[in-house]
Parts: sequence; structure tokens; C-alpha cells
Amino acid sequence: MTTAYIVDAVRTAGGRRGGRLAGIHPVDLLAHSLDAIVERSGIDPTAIDDVVSGCVSQAGEQAGQVGRMAVLASKLLPQSTPAVSIDRQCGSSQQAIQFAAQAVMSGTQDVVIASGVESMTRVPMGSNMTLHMKEGLGNYMSPGVQEKYPNVQFSQFMGAEMIAQKHDFSKDQIDAFALESHKRAIAATEAGAFKDEIVPIAIEMPEGDAMHTVDEGIRFDATLEGIAGVKLLAPEGRITAASASQICDGSSAVLVVSEEALKRHNLTPMARIHNLTVTAGDPVIMLEEPLFATDRALERAGLKIDDIDLYEVNEAFAPVPMAWLKHTDADPEKLNVHGGAIALGHPLGASGTKLMATLVHGLKRHGKKYGLQTMCEGGGVANVTIVESL
Repeated sequence: MTTAYIVDAVRTAGGRRGGRLAGIHPVDLLAHSLDAIVERSGIDPTAIDDVVSGCVSQAGEQAGQVGRMAVLASKLLPQSTPAVSIDRQCGSSQQAIQFAAQAVMSGTQDVVIASGVESMTRVPMGSNMTLHMKEGLGNYMSPGVQEKYPNVQFSQFMGAEMIAQKHDFSKDQIDAFALESHKRAIAATEAGAFKDEIVPIAIEMPEGDAMHTVDEGIRFDATLEGIAGVKLLAPEGRITAASASQICDGSSAVLVVSEEALKRHNLTPMARIHNLTVTAGDPVIMLEEPLFATDRALERAGLKIDDIDLYEVNEAFAPVPMAWLKHTDADPEKLNVHGGAIALGHPLGASGTKLMATLVHGLKRHGKKYGLQTMCEGGGVANVTIVESL
């Protein structure tokens, strides 16, 4: 079977809701990352076989097949470049990587861009469902689903609270984890750890034109007291907005190619894709599936958790990576070493390729070999991708 390689991975710096990226149409936001990955890699744009784009709220400005629209908005990709948009909830662009890798490994394609976008400012989370419901156009909970799961509300917030209670994480522990996310993101930003993965994007500000290069969600003045004082999301709960991922605008892209394409286009790979895993489990507790998906991925890869040098476990809510650490007995010093979504933001459909950008550049920066990325996803699904730095 053909090996799949990652040549480069890029992302925009995250923008807060209503913040520095709010003025950019999501199609153009994605086109920016597509152009950046083409330009940085030096790949002939006509050699790209496909663009796979993750996006969760595919409505409004993110409707109309956002991946294809971004190709049409691109300054470098010809209109002959195919594209497809996919939704695996928060794992959409991680699945884009896995689809790209599977295409390359099967031998059916040689050069594929995996990518993702979400402007959570311009297309609010869930608006692709709620606007239809308000207009009386139906509910995604079908009679068949309701029959199997009577009186059940599929809620990520409730799932996160269930994980906190199941694993007996106190609010103090959860708040401390959230603070650590900011501290690591601050240290990484100040050390220039993101400089090779972030592609600057021109923005218009009231004071004039500027370049957006720093993740806007990082609270450089974060304190444990400030985090602890944020209102609970549910009465008697343990999670607050401060211990959950930040609403975020952003895009990202990863170039995946075959060995033949490396030689033909004189490309230098950053990493080899070592394992692709996706599993599904309980849709109610929902966000716990990365624990079990990781078990399966390691078994299939013939690796142990200690063989992995860096872990990127999406911080949808603090209890998710906390439970993952507890379940796997992983080293917390290897987890989200540059901070996670609590500080950096979680631009839904863009997060999978965003985390991969951080992972492969982090492996290179720290001189490490194996990296593992996993993402909890709506419906109780989880992706795990293991890469080997080259």
C-alpha cells in the first residue's frame, strides 16, 4: 500500500467571536489557507487532485459547497481543481486528512489538500439547524432516533458534565486545567512556537490595515481566580465558559501526497501518516470516545502510549483531555504542549487540520518522532491520527 506523507500544514491565527477575523467571508478565509499551502510547498497547482474541506455549520456564507467555493476564490488554484465539503462535526477536517490519506494510500490520487474552515462569528454554531426549526422546517431528531433514544437530548455540554462526574473531576481541578492551557499558549506565543504554522492574513481594523498573526483568544492576564469566578454553565455543574473551548474564526490546510508525488514534484515531507482510526460509541455522554479510539489506534499501530512523543487532544471541554489522560495514563507534559482550544479557540470545521499543523510543527520544533491527534465529535464519534515526524 502506498504511504501518505504530510508536506506542510498551515493555519490562520484564531479570531475571537466578533474579533479580528469577523470581517472576512469564510470562503475567502479558507481560500487564504489553500493559497498558503500551495505557495509554501511549491506544488504545481494543476497537480492537486482534490481538496477536502471540513465545515460544520454548512449554511449561509458556508453553504453552496464551501470547499469548492474556496477553490473558486483562490488566487492560485485553477477552476479545474475539484473540492468536496464534509461534516464529521468537530472532527471534520481531521477526517479530511484521513480521507486525503486514504485517497493517496489507495493509489487513486497523489496530491490532496485537506482543509477546514469555520467562521463562528458569521455563521453561528448550530444555525444550520436552529434557523430551519424556527421556520417550522423540521428537527434533525427523527422519529426513528427518538424511538431508540426516548427523552434524550444530545448535548455536548451535558456530555462534558457527565464526563466530569463520571471521572470525579472537581471544579477546582477543571479550572486549573483551563489556566494551564492559557499558560502554555502564552509561553508558546512568546517563544515563537507558532511562527512556522501560522500564515499571516491581512485584516481591516478601525485604526487601519493590519496583519493577523497572534491567536486572539489567549488571555495573557489569565488567573486562577478569574477563571474560578466565571458562571457555571449548568446549576450544580462543574464547567464554565472558561473551561470550555472558545468560539473561534479560522481556517487551516494540510498537504498530503504520495511517495511518487514527492519525487515528481521535488517535495520534502514533514511527516509520514502512520495510522488512521475512527470509532463511535455512546452518543449521550458523547465526548468520551477519544479514550477508546486511542486504545484502538495504538493497538493497530503496534505502539504504546509512551511511544508517542506529543499528544494533541482537542480541549472541547477541560474534562475531555483530563479523562483521556486518566484513561491512557499518558504523560501530561506531552499533552497540548503549546496550549489547547480553551486558550487558542476551536473553529469547529477547521480544528482538525489546525491541530495537525500544531502537531507536525511541534514535533519538528522539539525534535520528536511520533505524534497523536484525537478529537471528540458530536454523536459520540472520535478520530485518531498518528504521524511520524521525518
